Amino acid sequence: MTASPFSIFRAVLCLLLAVAGILPAADAGGEHIMVSGGPALRRWEEYRIPSDQHDRYGGNFIKAAHIRMQGLRRSQPGAALTWMIYRPAYEARDREDAVRRPPYVCDMREIQDRAANVGARIVWFSSTPQLISYLNNRRGRLIDSFEYFGHSNKYAFLFDYSGDILGVSTCYLHAKDLRAIRGGAFSRGAHIQSWGCHTAEYMSQVFRRRTGRPMIGAVGKTDYSAISDNVSLPAVNGRWGQ
Repeated sequence: MTASPFSIFRAVLCLLLAVAGILPAADAGGEHIMVSGGPALRRWEEYRIPSDQHDRYGGNFIKAAHIRMQGLRRSQPGAALTWMIYRPAYEARDREDAVRRPPYVCDMREIQDRAANVGARIVWFSSTPQLISYLNNRRGRLIDSFEYFGHSNKYAFLFDYSGDILGVSTCYLHAKDLRAIRGGAFSRGAHIQSWGCHTAEYMSQVFRRRTGRPMIGAVGKTDYSAISDNVSLPAVNGRWGQ
């Protein structure tokens, strides 16, 4: 059967629009988004008793996200990986570690190297509205997975924690902010997971109501010591739930 002039014109038009970025290419697939919150500053944490201190190593949330992306790259070689990182916390920790000179550091160069290692595109953000805007403005590409590595409590992802003020977060995604995220930004079977503490105790339920998508989270605390073998993801001292 000979194609009609109209069908040929339509096919050529769609191709041109896809090349121009106005429409997504048919085989573009979805996007996998990893979010790394920031580490605490040691100058604040050292006021706590040792058993309550956080982030002796500043790269927990970087290394864990990298391990996860390595797994995705092995299972989906052509996957589009985007790594959203809360920049102010890592710049501040860089400056602190340059003075303290701890035995193990995770500086900005290492972050760039880890991204290059898995073929991930880094999107730095400095505020919650920037993160939400990125999630909502997909230009037609759906989110196939969204995973968070960082400090959290049952009400919020804490992108900053003990950075500006001891024990306080000045940049966070609260459960009440979830109404601003479009449920339609996610693909039907999107994998959504928080690797922070306590998320499934409240925030997961709100996420599902707001977006229509389930989010796996911890009931209890998460333990990042498991990543020391460079293979394992954080464990949960409790259970995973939704």
